[in-house]
Amino acid sequence: MELSGLDYSLIFGFFAIVLGIGIYVSKTSGKNATEYFLSGRNMPWWILGVSMVATTFSTDTPNFVTDIVRKDGVSSNWMWWAFLITGLLTVFVYAKLWRKSNVATDMEFYELRYGGKPAKFLRWFRAMYLGVVFNIFAMAGVTLAAIKIGSIMLGLQPWETVVYAGLITVIFSAIGGFKGVIYTDFLLFFVAMAGAIGAAYYCVNLPEVGGIEKLITHENVADKLNIFPDFNNKEILITLIIIPLAVQWWSSWFPGAEPGGGGYIAQRMLAAKDENHAIGATFFFNIMHYALRPWPWILVALASLVIFPDIASIQTAFPDIPANKLGHDLAYSAMLTKLPSGLLGLVLASLVAAYMSTISTHLNWGSSYIVNDFYKTTVNKEASEKELVNVGRISTVVLMVLSAFFALKLKNASQLFEIIIMFGAGTGLIFILRWFWWRINAWSEISAMIVSGVISILFKFTVIGEIMFTYKDLDGRTIEGWMPSYAQFPLVVLITTIVWLTVTFMTQPETKETLFNFYKKIQPGGPGWKKTIADAKEANVEIVTDTKPWNVPSGILAMLVAMIFIYSIMFATGYWIYGETTLAISLTVVAFTSGFILIRLWKKIRTTVF
Repeated sequence: MELSGLDYSLIFGFFAIVLGIGIYVSKTSGKNATEYFLSGRNMPWWILGVSMVATTFSTDTPNFVTDIVRKDGVSSNWMWWAFLITGLLTVFVYAKLWRKSNVATDMEFYELRYGGKPAKFLRWFRAMYLGVVFNIFAMAGVTLAAIKIGSIMLGLQPWETVVYAGLITVIFSAIGGFKGVIYTDFLLFFVAMAGAIGAAYYCVNLPEVGGIEKLITHENVADKLNIFPDFNNKEILITLIIIPLAVQWWSSWFPGAEPGGGGYIAQRMLAAKDENHAIGATFFFNIMHYALRPWPWILVALASLVIFPDIASIQTAFPDIPANKLGHDLAYSAMLTKLPSGLLGLVLASLVAAYMSTISTHLNWGSSYIVNDFYKTTVNKEASEKELVNVGRISTVVLMVLSAFFALKLKNASQLFEIIIMFGAGTGLIFILRWFWWRINAWSEISAMIVSGVISILFKFTVIGEIMFTYKDLDGRTIEGWMPSYAQFPLVVLITTIVWLTVTFMTQPETKETLFNFYKKIQPGGPGWKKTIADAKEANVEIVTDTKPWNVPSGILAMLVAMIFIYSIMFATGYWIYGETTLAISLTVVAFTSGFILIRLWKKIRTTVF
């Protein structure tokens, strides 16, 4: 594919601006570890909210959406749409708690909530487990998408894409720190949105596609349009609706959608000016992430079914693509090759923006774990601020190199999604309850983490899983097991939950001093802390400083109304695109009504809590 001078000027101009921002903020970012990883905790909600959206606007996301839409239709997006519930619970219940904790990372929380050697072990082990191992998995998925885009659109070899895209990203991430990430995210968001919307509009109106009306009636597309799965198909209904909405959202850890908040979302909440800004940032993120952003990707995926109806047609059009990289997710990049000069440069710049935003966030977030929760607590407790910043910069480079190497071994993004979901299965309930139930201890989390990982490995990668669950072999033949394939995830959740609850009641609770200190600082409230409050009164220790009514019930009500609000916007947008006016108008009315109710609830919550 030939790029024009205009295309090159857009791409290189974008690179220059990003590097300029990184260099500009490098001096202040390198002052100390707090500046390097949290920008001094003085960021407003709007820039943090945009940063959250930009971070999750990665190169692998449109590829992933294209992959599942082409195979199973629009309704297959419910496997990640269900995480909206998790996100809104974070907004209205946990955002203020995280900001109030004032920890440097969510891993530091472990030594606030728990005590002794188990808490110290949990802190550094989880930091390395998530900040290094899982973080490398996530970045590898993003880099894999960049490799596929580079192969199809620019004819680059995988190693070339890794070097070109990774080098600039790691430079500005290492020197600019969190402030550099946040400021560039603000630019990256608008570039990425413009590119996604522009690509969707042009692809839908290609002569081969013929516009939106012909697209939605095309024989390759008509059966892929349903927003909800076929309720008569039990397996699809259970897999796409029942399990995600009933089990997955609260039980599974996933980057960017952690139950109770966590990861780089927690990092941004901790960097906010105050609790109100933390809440505002996470709410803005959830609106943009779920309500509006998916549709440009979905439209390109649907249009690709007209031009590239199967993998064979993609292979024919791009014969130089390695066999181990072929998949439906390539169709997104394949469609972008149809774009004209100018728009092509903008879209390529937007994809670069999406890549850089996500990778830079993961690098800074993972590095914060390595520095604050491993190096500072285990290697050198007396390390100076300059030394901590330097370790952060070195670990940033190392994480980039490791993730790039792993990306070269992957085939498609959905592989990674399934692995991460399975490995986090069953741990989510602890992350939700640990703020509100005194009895959970460090051993609860340690046992859940170990059991979830071991069971997932046994089910996913050994003969045990092949015997227990129905699956398809490499030739597409169905191999019958004892249970249907959709039972795998709930079973991991059930086993993990039984084990960690058993361990909780078989081990000693946290000391009264640890529980008193946690409650005094956070003021979580609720019936789960009655015993701790009673123990404090008996010991003549004052731990209740907030006498206002417990706000969690109001927060949950706001969460439910906000869920109706955002889903209504999402579905209304889809039906407006489909031309189903009656449904679109009805859902738009629901969105406005729920939005009005939500504003009233928010005023009540602010009056009660803040």
